[in-house]
Amino acid sequence: MTEHVWSYKPTSGHLAGTDLTGYKVEAIDGGIGKVDKHSDEIGDAYLVVDTGVWIFGKEVLLPADTVVRIDVDERKIFVDRTKEEIKDAPEFHRDKHLGDPDYRHELGTYYGLGGPFGGRIV
Repeated sequence: MTEHVWSYKPTSGHLAGTDLTGYKVEAIDGGIGKVDKHSDEIGDAYLVVDTGVWIFGKEVLLPADTVVRIDVDERKIFVDRTKEEIKDAPEFHRDKHLGDPDYRHELGTYYGLGGPFGGRIV
């Protein structure tokens, strides 16, 4: 079951309605980019991160469950994955992420219990 990856952890500090656009995103081992788009919809929350030159200007989609902590004062979001794990995630397709349940399942599986992380909490 992968539905849990689309919800923020209660300990993340996320407050519904907070605009996270432009916040810097920090992986376990360093910065990966800035939030370009986000959703805080219950059961369908995610971040779209513009990685800039880090992985050749691509965007990555991170399910909300990867968020460990949000620092509103510093405008930073900390996630529980390494840069390499994020780089190896299924490629983000802007046109597919909202309407394609297979793509959502692929991402949910990668980041969730069925993926390489085994639902780990870092």
